[in-house]
Amino acid sequence: MHGEGFSGVALDSLDLVSLDTETTGLDPTNDRVVEIGAVRLSAGRVVHDETFSRLVNPAVPIPPQASQIHSITDADVADAPGFADAMGAYAAWSGEAVIIGYAIGFDLAVLSAEHERAGLVWRPPRSLDVRELAAIVAPNLPEQSLDVTASWLGIEIADRHRALPDAVATARVFADLVPKLRERGIITLAQAERACRVQKERMSESTAVGWQSSGPVEQGAGTRVYARIDSFPYRHRVADMMSAPPKFAQNETRLKDTLTMMVNSEVSSLFLPPGASGGAPGIITERDVMRAIEAHGGGALDQATGDFGKRPLVTIDHDEFAYRALVRMAKGGFRHLGVIDGSGDLVGALSARDLLRQRADDAISLGDEIESATTPAELGRVWSQLTSVTRALVDEDVDARDIAAIISRELQALTRRACEIAETELAAQGRAAPPVPYALMVLGSGGRGESLLAMDQDNALVIADGQLDDAAQQWFADLGQRLTDILDHAGVAYCKGGVMASNPAWRMDQTSWRATVETWINGSRPQDLLNSDIFFDARAVYGDAGLVEGLRADSIDAARNSRTFLKFLALNASRFDDSIGWFGRIKTDGERIDLKARGIMPLFSAARVLALKHGITAHSTLDRLQAAKAESETLQTKLDNLIEAHRVLLRQILCQQLRDIDRGIALSNKINPAEISNLEKQELKWALQRIPSIHEVLDTPLID
Repeated sequence: MHGEGFSGVALDSLDLVSLDTETTGLDPTNDRVVEIGAVRLSAGRVVHDETFSRLVNPAVPIPPQASQIHSITDADVADAPGFADAMGAYAAWSGEAVIIGYAIGFDLAVLSAEHERAGLVWRPPRSLDVRELAAIVAPNLPEQSLDVTASWLGIEIADRHRALPDAVATARVFADLVPKLRERGIITLAQAERACRVQKERMSESTAVGWQSSGPVEQGAGTRVYARIDSFPYRHRVADMMSAPPKFAQNETRLKDTLTMMVNSEVSSLFLPPGASGGAPGIITERDVMRAIEAHGGGALDQATGDFGKRPLVTIDHDEFAYRALVRMAKGGFRHLGVIDGSGDLVGALSARDLLRQRADDAISLGDEIESATTPAELGRVWSQLTSVTRALVDEDVDARDIAAIISRELQALTRRACEIAETELAAQGRAAPPVPYALMVLGSGGRGESLLAMDQDNALVIADGQLDDAAQQWFADLGQRLTDILDHAGVAYCKGGVMASNPAWRMDQTSWRATVETWINGSRPQDLLNSDIFFDARAVYGDAGLVEGLRADSIDAARNSRTFLKFLALNASRFDDSIGWFGRIKTDGERIDLKARGIMPLFSAARVLALKHGITAHSTLDRLQAAKAESETLQTKLDNLIEAHRVLLRQILCQQLRDIDRGIALSNKINPAEISNLEKQELKWALQRIPSIHEVLDTPLID
């Protein structure tokens, strides 16, 4: 996981270290460490058998008043290691963990001063102050001490003022605070850091005595971000990813024939042998062909390929690690490399696409980790990695629609696994197997394959027809509640509109579902349109998929045969606010514009109307719009523009969500235009200006 990837991790899914020090006094600049104690937390639980405790020889006498507090005397530390050795042992034990502590700013300040005295480089860890978190949850306690906070939570502290016991007590306090913080909307590490920054202003006395601030570590010289770096480039060698054997074109071959060879071979480049007078091999790429046509017109296609190739071919050894190839491509601005063996012979080709394909495979492998999770906390820990994967794919300029498809696939996998865990929990209570067959479906953006990071739950149960007694109905009610609770704990929030399997309105047998859908189709209320919008994107993720597929097929057929319903859907899709104001400025509410309401929603609603109208069975907005192009030659340009606008809007939302994750800001579909480049702003304006054409595509009056 990238360092910034920790920002979106739920507090109860983080691996943490609770740290405490005992010192010769309370002056963080001049006093010395006499003891270091720490304990691990994993997935919100204190791991009592994973502790660190070490006395430290401070190389100065311990004042009697200090010994009276922590009971550590000069005799106790006479044979103890010095700070450098003790800290080295601690660092080896703790690894790259996020640190928590009670008034941790004092401990960090002392450790910083000790590092300087010892001639060591101080790299402050990412940290949270449990005292500040406690003040957020319980601001009216008589005092914000560890003793009072622990007593309020019913936690007993043994051997107070010794490093390890205090670290354990702090860890237990933190574990009890996490659910209370969640109730206040403080779920992730970055959100906790943001809340602490606000709280710190109310507890400013800590900074007045030279304590260090806890919180995120800014990337830069002398700092350290505590997280696992992306290991992909360091785990794979060039030989694992290259295309072999290399494909050659001839220098004298016409450029048009070389282009045909690329298309037929499904490659984006071909190597060229040395020229007639010798020299190094070269390369010709699709981009080189396009540049040739741009510069010389269509006549370039009849010229010799060798006239447009590049020499010398830049190569890399097949045994090099992938990060070497990445560096070489980045520094030289290349997208293709030749691969040579130990003898210097060309044995393959490596493209940026090859590297990207491998990265995408790593992203999709998240699903395998989801399948192995057995608890909500484990699901949450895996799910949080999706932020890092998303960031890597965005940085590599992967199409936002493809990223959304990856997120959606993992959401479907997570929902399926949550249901399996819920079933297991019911079985552990002695409950019988499912009374009748059923299916779990994901609705809305998750079903369309267009989920971004600000997602909530949209799921439902379809139960096979049959007489269900009270016990059977209760089984499905309990399953639905457990399922939604697990997903919420894992980071997929409860749906504010109640579209969840825990809601009886979204947990019905086939007959009841058909009656409900018929009501939606025959009704004209906004809620009917919203519910049907969500439902038509349904995708089965667990159980008897035939129950969902049959129900969805019948519902789509009924909708297609209702001209009134399609008309209402089309009118609803054509209802949106103008997003561009005077002087071509993007209209905002405050500092932000809601790109879902102003663009994404009209787009996917219009695509759904076209799919229903023309019998298109595809789920995604892109596929629906692409298929609709075959139904009307006159609308192809407008549909192409809407397809591109959809990509632009999705990317802007995704990038804003990544920025907001780092800041600890609650995620939404709103973006701040002031935070994007002028080029991106122009692209965004263009995309928003395409939305009004929806009324032409659907042949409806323009509604604003």
